[in-house]
Amino acid sequence: MSEIKDELARRASNIKSRDVGERMGAGSIGERMGTGSIGEKMEAGNVGYEADRQKMTVRLLRADEIECRVATINEKGLSLLLFKDARVDQKILDETFTPFGWKRSHQIIDGNLYCTVEIWDSEKCQWIAKQDVGTTSYSEKEKGQASDSFKRACFNWGVGRELYTAPFIWIGAGHAAIQKKDNKFTTSDRFSVQSISYNEQREINALVIVNGKGFKVFEMKPKQKVRQDTGNQQNTGGKPDEGQKAECKENPSQEKGSREKAGQELGNRQNPSQKPEESRITDMQKTVLEQELKRTGVSIENVLARYKIHKLEQMTPEIYTKALNGLKKTKTKEAA
Repeated sequence: MSEIKDELARRASNIKSRDVGERMGAGSIGERMGTGSIGEKMEAGNVGYEADRQKMTVRLLRADEIECRVATINEKGLSLLLFKDARVDQKILDETFTPFGWKRSHQIIDGNLYCTVEIWDSEKCQWIAKQDVGTTSYSEKEKGQASDSFKRACFNWGVGRELYTAPFIWIGAGHAAIQKKDNKFTTSDRFSVQSISYNEQREINALVIVNGKGFKVFEMKPKQKVRQDTGNQQNTGGKPDEGQKAECKENPSQEKGSREKAGQELGNRQNPSQKPEESRITDMQKTVLEQELKRTGVSIENVLARYKIHKLEQMTPEIYTKALNGLKKTKTKEAA
């Protein structure tokens, strides 16, 4: 009985080996890796890794997570700053890394309180730390160094970093209730972010701020993409747009003049004898060149032949510079 089992196992192994060989012979190496179990596992692993990385990307702040603070104020109006609360940092860290995937600690260095926020890297199996120092804010003194250092450390991890791209927010006195008390200007208005949007670079590109009554007091509209000038495109063989067609129809003489000018420039490049007047060297340059030729003993015919021109009048400033530099490196006739 055991002999029958061994024989059946041997035959099954041979069939399996033959099938594997046929599949490997039918496809290329790349196809085998793509369809084989190892390739599928590797591909699935890469997809899973990228998915995990995307999940760990810190999201952008929502409008209801951003607060407004008065930075400066005078009789003409006031300016606002955008900021986030420490509880927003904690919530986003929990969402991105789970409550067990990050931790914070504080330490005093040279009398200043530092906060360290560490994130667990499951790939490296270790904590990755980023640290920053806290400062006491004069505009909001109740905020301690502990909270400030924590929020700054979270900035290092990308939480709320987009706030650094905020525009200068100025609200005129006509849209804010400004009073003067004890030689200081104050306001009882409260402002909030109604809406906010970002571009692909995670920068603020649209912003609306309202007061406590819901009236819009500031708006930054999204920037429209400017159509690229076709004159700067490398591929000019495409079909011009309607704006270009209208311009050509309105200025046929200009188009004709441009073609004539382009043809003249092409002819000048093909025929060196038809150089424009401004492309020739001056009499002073001719004198300097003749002096160098006399000093070195080099004939003008050799210079003209080297740069493939027939007479000195055809010499351009570019050829003149090259020829003069070469002559200056040449020893004088007596020394030679």
